[in-house]
Amino acid sequence: MLLYNTQLKQIVLPEYGRNIQHMVEYCLTIEDRDERNHCAQTIVDTMVTMFPELRNETDYEHKLWDHLAIMSNFKLDIDYPYDVVKEENLESNPEPIHYALEKIKFRHYGKIIERMIARAAEYPEGEERDALVMLLANHMKKLIYQINNEDVDDRKIFNDLYHYSQGAIRLDPETHRLREYQVVVQPQTSGKKKKKK
Repeated sequence: MLLYNTQLKQIVLPEYGRNIQHMVEYCLTIEDRDERNHCAQTIVDTMVTMFPELRNETDYEHKLWDHLAIMSNFKLDIDYPYDVVKEENLESNPEPIHYALEKIKFRHYGKIIERMIARAAEYPEGEERDALVMLLANHMKKLIYQINNEDVDDRKIFNDLYHYSQGAIRLDPETHRLREYQVVVQPQTSGKKKKKK
């Protein structure tokens, strides 16, 4: 009766294939330590031959010896040239990163814009503050335009600035104009290549 791979024992690292797994299992049965070390080195050399692109990676040999230890279920007793990964470290998960969740008034602007507006509101009156406020207002308009392609009214931006700054920043739509933005449509190519003459 013919045996299919699906009926055989599952391979630990399938990218190396069943033959390498058989070589590792054979290496486990060798009693002489020197011969076992030589067999393990031959297996790693074969793994390099199978994936020559690994040579471009930094510390690729260390990775291969780690893979050999994993394929042997950490039972291969040889003189490893590197400190290989331990079984308990294999499944370790990194510590979760806790993010400080802050309430954002208008999510489409983001928290950074909110902080920049608060900082601009603290600036003393003058040209520098006016330039910063106009830069922020234009950037806010661009952010809204990214989520809504329709024409954005400057009054909406000025109103949002007023609310963000708790009334410290007031822009008059009669005297202040923001830039106009439009969607630039990329020209589509026909897919046909022109022949060179």
